[in-house]
Amino acid sequence: MNIVMEGLKGEQSIAEICRQHNISQTLYYRWKDEFIQGGMAALSGKQRKTAKEDAAVQAKLDEYEQLIGKLTVKLSKLKKRSTSE
Repeated sequence: MNIVMEGLKGEQSIAEICRQHNISQTLYYRWKDEFIQGGMAALSGKQRKTAKEDAAVQAKLDEYEQLIGKLTVKLSKLKKRSTSE
């Protein structure tokens, strides 16, 4: 974000900023576009999530992590069985 902010200030050319930070201008402009889109979305209120929505997402992630754990254990047992036969 700081690199994009440097470019938006206009005190140095984009080429100079990219050379200083050892990044390509293409990458800088991609970051700039994402930065601007994120700002526009934030100002329009589209990115705002409620605590309830965050909790629901976290609950779903927890559920998936448990499922992955169970499947990993099951896979491990099946591999042990297949190598012992």
